[in-house]
Amino acid sequence: MVGIESGQQRQGRTGTHRTEGELRRRAGLADAAAGVAPGAADVPARAARIERFRCVIYLCGAAHTDMTAPRAECTEYAEAFGWEITDVIEEHAGLLPPHGRPGLGRAVACVNSRTAGAVLTAWRSMISPVAQEFDEVAREIERAGGFLHVKEPARGGPGGVTTGRDAS
Repeated sequence: MVGIESGQQRQGRTGTHRTEGELRRRAGLADAAAGVAPGAADVPARAARIERFRCVIYLCGAAHTDMTAPRAECTEYAEAFGWEITDVIEEHAGLLPPHGRPGLGRAVACVNSRTAGAVLTAWRSMISPVAQEFDEVAREIERAGGFLHVKEPARGGPGGVTTGRDAS
């Protein structure tokens, strides 16, 4: 289950800024695709059987790392696909292995409990710079019925992948 985003150069790229109207239009399109009637998004819909795809954003860095930019990038990425963000988990764990980070455990638990279908992160190293550890986390999320999506698997590398096993 590997998907590769088109290779975009990060140099000189400006962020996409959407107006309120564009955001409402995109949300309306996502609701329509999910079978939610116009204007019924705020009303509990019992008849709707299809819900918007949900994800949890997981960010991890060193003790005093500013996560504003990666958080904004992941949020924008999720919104571009019409994904509903159920939680944003920021952790300042530094070099701890994945199994020693409670925030990552919470992100995986969201997939286990079906409150999210994916864990979205900005960089592969936010899960682990060690390929074997990264693969273990990806497999754990897949066993729970979800997937791990990395927006940028390695700085300067190709676009996002849904698991780390095939990425460099």
